[in-house]
Amino acid sequence: MQPSAPAFDERLTAPRSWWFIAVGVGLACALMLLPLGTLPLLAGLVGGTAAAALAVSAYGSARIRVVAGALVAGDARIPLSALGEPEALDAEEARAWRTYRADARAFMLMRSYVETAVRVEVTDPQDPTPYIYLSTRDPRGLAAALSAVPAA
Repeated sequence: MQPSAPAFDERLTAPRSWWFIAVGVGLACALMLLPLGTLPLLAGLVGGTAAAALAVSAYGSARIRVVAGALVAGDARIPLSALGEPEALDAEEARAWRTYRADARAFMLMRSYVETAVRVEVTDPQDPTPYIYLSTRDPRGLAAALSAVPAA
């Protein structure tokens, strides 16, 4: 039996400017080791750049998928039967739900560099989580995937 293709699949990758910052961190490590000689300088450049690039890559590896009757957001796997109607949020609404409207009990997969989001209420009475907030570059696509899968 073949696994079903995801109805929605997005990786929240870090912006390009963060990769330049990773190179800058490598250069800073190299400059710190400059008084020790050429080999430590090169080791600092390579090691510092690699460590910073690894951190950027790890932070940007969050995925959001709707597959096999579940919403998979980062490490969380939530059955679609426990979710209400999704709400696509524009930049202004997403900022409001990230700040003064936010509930500390909510599950949030936020990335500061993604302006739009989707908010989905949790309808499971056993779950104390009021809603799920997901940063996404395609809020309408995610909302449509969440709405379409339960009906199928």
